[in-house]
Parts: sequence; structure tokens; C-alpha cells
Amino acid sequence: MPLSFLTADLDDVALPHDDHDRWRRPYRPGPWRVAIGAVLLLVASFMLLATMIIAFAGAWTGAAVCLAAALTVVGGTARMLRAGVWVSRDGLRRVSFLGTRSVTWNQVEAIRTVQQPVRWLGLPRTVQGQALTVTAKGASPLPALLTDHDADFLARAEAFERAADTVEAWAEEYRTVPAAR
Repeated sequence: MPLSFLTADLDDVALPHDDHDRWRRPYRPGPWRVAIGAVLLLVASFMLLATMIIAFAGAWTGAAVCLAAALTVVGGTARMLRAGVWVSRDGLRRVSFLGTRSVTWNQVEAIRTVQQPVRWLGLPRTVQGQALTVTAKGASPLPALLTDHDADFLARAEAFERAADTVEAWAEEYRTVPAAR
């Protein structure tokens, strides 16, 4: 039985049927992000099991509180797994845990990889690393799109370089061409 998902990283060429009008993440989520998400979903499953036990015991208020907490963990995990950089023919979108910011390709002045202090796994601690930054016309400064020390690229320098190159390639392709539909 072929396991195509195991070999998908070997082929960096976009498939001919890929729809460039849909928002897509130009890289795979990293092992840190996936591991944290899996642990949080495991915790949420235990919380849902506790909700069921509490409900069978007849404590409806406790069951409702436990259900709300479990759904909060599931929603937060889904948002954490969705965080990152997304691209389409329309522009560039940076999804963070608490918000989303989109910039059209016409507003993008430059996208480049720079050496600067970056946050380690999104924590307050900073280390020297690489960051993919974007400069937008007439907009407030955007935070770094990607860093080599975030949850997607920690200890995966080659994956960071591929992702940065992919985002830069999207910018070069669509920054000069107006979006036609």
C-alpha cells in the first residue's frame, strides 16, 4: 500500500491542478506545533470523557463547565494549528493565535530573509536567528512572517529555507501581475 503522504516532501513542484485562488500554507506544520496540538487534543479527549461521567452522575452544571472547557481547548488547538503564513493569488496572510492580517501583493514592497533576534518557540526568550520579513506600502510594520526558531522550523533549517524561498517566489510571481479572475 503506497503511503503518498510520507513522500510528499520530496516533490516541491506545485501540482498542475493546484488552485492558486485558495489560501494555502506553503510549508508543512512543524513537529513542535503538531506535537503540542496532539497533546492538547489528548487532554481535551480526557476532558470530554470527564464531561460524560459528570453528566451521568447528574451534575449538569459541572458537566456544562467541563464541556465548555473542553471545547475551549479544542478551539484553541485548532487555531494554534492554523497559525502561520498563508498565500494565494490575492496576497499574503499571517494568521496568529489571536488575529489574522492580510496584505495584497500590490501592497508588498519587499520580502526578505534577515538575521535578527527572534523569539524561541514564541516565548519571550530571544535568540539570534533568521526571520522572513515583509515590508508593506503605507502600513504599520508587520511582525516577522516566519522564523527559524518558531514551532514550525526549530532545528529544521532546510525547511525554513524552502518555506522562505516559496513565499518569496509567490511574491515575485504575483506582486507585479494584477489579480485576474
